[in-house]
Amino acid sequence: MRKRSKLVSVIDDDESVREALPDLLRSFGLSVEAFPSAEAFLESQALEASDGIILDVAMPGMTGPELQRELRRRNLRVPIIFVTAFADEMARARLLSDGAAGCLFKPFSDEELQSALRLASLVT
Repeated sequence: MRKRSKLVSVIDDDESVREALPDLLRSFGLSVEAFPSAEAFLESQALEASDGIILDVAMPGMTGPELQRELRRRNLRVPIIFVTAFADEMARARLLSDGAAGCLFKPFSDEELQSALRLASLVT
């Protein structure tokens, strides 16, 4: 019996990220679902099925950190890798101390993403 590939949910309001990132993640052997907002993710089947989340920090409506808190409130423990266009080391440190598995500044390399996925135990 073939082991199912891990499901990673990509949540980013930037359409170009939602189009490009899933292809890269699939090349790493992962299954992917992409969402334009935290609210869309919370209403989806992927909420319970996700093995990991790649999450934009700043989005209209619910922000990435707000979604992280909501998942914690619901006792859903899933590794989160934050991505952000704002290279703020203090914000990165805060996200990591709040339990994020990683925080990448856009644009990030394939290698940086793969390293963060390894830290989150999503790829080997």
